[in-house]
Amino acid sequence: MGRKKAPPRGLLKIGKMAKLAGVLPSTIRYYTELGLLEVAATTPGGQRLYDKKDTLTKVRMIKNIERQHLPLQTIRKILEDHRAKALESTLR
Repeated sequence: MGRKKAPPRGLLKIGKMAKLAGVLPSTIRYYTELGLLEVAATTPGGQRLYDKKDTLTKVRMIKNIERQHLPLQTIRKILEDHRAKALESTLR
């Protein structure tokens, strides 16, 4: 039997990502469906891979914002603004 190939460095499968972030895999899937998280890559078998640093940062931000009882649409806008500011500072 062949040995399973590990994901590329810095990318995690959904189960490990969820465990590290302290949420359920279904939460990661839900946030992805809403456009709050991005899948960095997929395995040949179709499993989602998430960038460890980016996804952890976003999940923590989402959870902190949710504690303030803001709707997910507002959270999406905050993340979009954060992403735009990060891109803008990178281009300077």
